[in-house]
Amino acid sequence: MRIQETLKDNICNFFNERYNTAIDKASIKIEKTKEGFEGDFSVNVFPFLRIAKTKPETLASDLGQYLQEKINTIQSVDVVKGFLNISLSDEFWKEFAQTSARTINFPSIYSNDKIVLEFSSPNTNKPLHLGHIRNNLLGESMSKILKLTGSRVIKVNLVNDRGIHICKSMLAWMKWGKGKTPADIGVKSDKFVGDFYVLFDKKYKEQVKELVEKGMSEDEAKKEAPLIKEAQELLEKWEAGDPETLKVWEMMNGWVYEGFDETYKKLGVSFDKIYYESQTYKKGKELVYEGLKKGVFYQKEDGSVWVDLTDAGLDQKLLLRSDQTSVYITQDIGTFIIRDNDYHADKYMYVVGNEQEYHFKVLQQILNKLGLDGSKVVHISYGMVNLPSGKMKSREGTVVDADDLIAEVIEKAKEKAEELGKLDNLEEETKRKTYEIIGLGALKYFILKIDAKKDMLFNPQQSVDFEGNTAPFIQYTHVRINSLINKAKNQGIDTFELKVVDKPIRTILKTLYEYPQIIAKAAKTLNPAVIANYIYDLARDYNQFYQTNPILKAENKDLKVSRLYVSQKVADYLKHTLSLFGIDIPKKM
Repeated sequence: MRIQETLKDNICNFFNERYNTAIDKASIKIEKTKEGFEGDFSVNVFPFLRIAKTKPETLASDLGQYLQEKINTIQSVDVVKGFLNISLSDEFWKEFAQTSARTINFPSIYSNDKIVLEFSSPNTNKPLHLGHIRNNLLGESMSKILKLTGSRVIKVNLVNDRGIHICKSMLAWMKWGKGKTPADIGVKSDKFVGDFYVLFDKKYKEQVKELVEKGMSEDEAKKEAPLIKEAQELLEKWEAGDPETLKVWEMMNGWVYEGFDETYKKLGVSFDKIYYESQTYKKGKELVYEGLKKGVFYQKEDGSVWVDLTDAGLDQKLLLRSDQTSVYITQDIGTFIIRDNDYHADKYMYVVGNEQEYHFKVLQQILNKLGLDGSKVVHISYGMVNLPSGKMKSREGTVVDADDLIAEVIEKAKEKAEELGKLDNLEEETKRKTYEIIGLGALKYFILKIDAKKDMLFNPQQSVDFEGNTAPFIQYTHVRINSLINKAKNQGIDTFELKVVDKPIRTILKTLYEYPQIIAKAAKTLNPAVIANYIYDLARDYNQFYQTNPILKAENKDLKVSRLYVSQKVADYLKHTLSLFGIDIPKKM
């Protein structure tokens, strides 16, 4: 049992015995003692003054005396106003170092639940972009965190491979592509398809402008423009199974999948199963028709099918258009059923932007109306990603492709490393790999260190800084420790052991002790940023420890091997935490 839980149990016993009052264990807040005060952990007694009806200093003092009598690992207590600061014994920290710090036991958050985690969910009309990078990195990181806390995670991808947006790219290629392929012009295959999506929008806007100039309203012009009508006709042909339409669709989607796979490999992202909207929307339509027969849904005069969710505080939601083509919610219903049949999971988590929060509330309610368990649906929401240059739009071609951004960050890492002269003595191929490790690490960490629910501004230049809250700073800390360890071994010191627990060492150990609870919090809140803050604090604290405490030149051997011991532990923890973000560590920096 962790010491915080032991303290909480005994604090509850204290109030039961002294005041015959049961207190809520969750109301007891135990935190690391603030810097500048004596102690490892602090208890705030102010919330309990209404029970004790005494001065805060008196209550804290009485509680401290009680805890010392009951818990033999408490070395001393110190009362500062209404705070009880508790110092644990050296033996406690040595025991932690010899057991928990060797094999970290993480709390079980979802009780061995089976979780189907969907992320990425790209459209096959364009390459992956900066927004997809955040989505993919969140999904991949959360899968690792959830597994660490006891869940069985199945990573899935739902590819949006059908719909009007796909038909726009197809139609543009059919009209202006002249039969060319990505190989013909030497363009990455998903980028090739995306360029036709942009071309469609350009030509469409020209048609809308012409119609407006002839006296038509803009709204009417957008509906009557020949290109949009042709795209809608193409969608109807696709849903009707027209062979020629399907042939073009399969060819262009194949190009996109080839490009996606290249990008996923760069990001270190993988999936256990890939679903395709073209296969799941039919099941969704079946369920909508069944719901219509049962009176769960209703049909308007134009033939469109709707669901009324006003009783759940929502709105009326379209499920099938008047021409019986489906919408996004239709395929999500079908996908849920198919996955539930495949996995019978406890939770179905979706990493999707926060603009779709309403969508998932609707999905939950529709599933409930169909007699299914909508509470299994969990939306892992995240905010938009912008660059210093501003917002991005796919249709206008202003989106930054994921591949271009990855290349830019690696180049920035190269420039920064060359400026600092840190890799001058390495061979060219080793340098290239090191730049890649630093650049990709910088990208992943910068994205994941921001609270997932918040919008963020990604700055490539800041991400590769070797100082501050960045991956290169943390990677360099690990490299520094490895260099220290190698020097120690060259001096014949190959056994590190915690023999001394002085104040600087204790400070590091307290941070290490927090790690399992940090992971638990990240799993509960579905937010890897909690871990990023921890990694940075650990690296920063260690660098301060390194600068102010001689290690290889420590005043005696016991202190030397103890400081080497905590150094090695910090390196192990940094490596483990970075692995949860998919970040590697170079051998030299």
